[in-house]
Amino acid sequence: VTVQCTKDGYFIVVVAKDATLPALDLNTISLYGEGPSCTYVDSNSEFAIYYFAVTQCGTLVREEEPGVIIYENIMASYFDVQSGHLGQITRDTTYNLFFQCRYTATSVNSLVIELLPSDPPQPVASIGPVRVLMRLANGKCTTKGCNEVEAAFTSFYTDEEYPVLKVLREPVYVQVEILERTDPLVVLTLDHCWTTTSPNPHTFPQWDILINGCPNPADPYTSELVSVTTDVEFPEHYKRFLFKMFAFVDSVSVEPTYQQIYLHCSTSLCIAAPCRQCFPACFTKRQPVSGRGQKTGGVSDDSAGVFSS
Repeated sequence: VTVQCTKDGYFIVVVAKDATLPALDLNTISLYGEGPSCTYVDSNSEFAIYYFAVTQCGTLVREEEPGVIIYENIMASYFDVQSGHLGQITRDTTYNLFFQCRYTATSVNSLVIELLPSDPPQPVASIGPVRVLMRLANGKCTTKGCNEVEAAFTSFYTDEEYPVLKVLREPVYVQVEILERTDPLVVLTLDHCWTTTSPNPHTFPQWDILINGCPNPADPYTSELVSVTTDVEFPEHYKRFLFKMFAFVDSVSVEPTYQQIYLHCSTSLCIAAPCRQCFPACFTKRQPVSGRGQKTGGVSDDSAGVFSS
């Protein structure tokens, strides 16, 4: 990569595709701002050349000291992300280049700083102060015109009441919360919530309730995320959702199994900050469904809930 600053106030930036490994796709590069002069003016299979005024393409200008004016810009590449059932990946390289021109009364100077991605932190598994609790709500409306969903979260089942008997399609109200935390910037996020017929979360069969924090789009009885209001001191420390009760079907007999169902959720903490998204962008679509209700199982607490039939 080379950068030149012309005396008449232009950047000349030459980028080679072998600046990264794997090789950089030159068509994915963009400058901080947009405009007709903000794409390459010439290119071949190995290089791309950019030529634009220091006042264009989102360039930032500042005065470092009397008589010294600095123009700064950033060049970056975008990358494709592939989404799978259990995560997201990319096979494209990432590229960030910070460059500037420094103009003084007697000379012109150029500076290039390449922003290399830092190594991800090593995972650490240890006992820490973060505790998460899952509970099932059982509040009821007591006045005319009451909101059933809001009323549900006014009370919860006790440990002695599990497993809880539920009827097919009956709503199951779930609350997950952080314990012993008072930092208002901490945001609890639900990554994945699923059900099994065993306390072991890795057994099969399984049915997803939330995927990447959003309702399972493959479930015609779409679960719902419930907003946490000011009924708690730190609303961001809580997550609420509901789903309609169901029973697993035996893969051989194709009959309902009528056995206990366990609910599991994987959680993480996000620190609220500008330009950081701590909430999933969910798109839900309801579909018409039909079927007959039957009586079946219930639910339990902790980071894994229990249903019985």
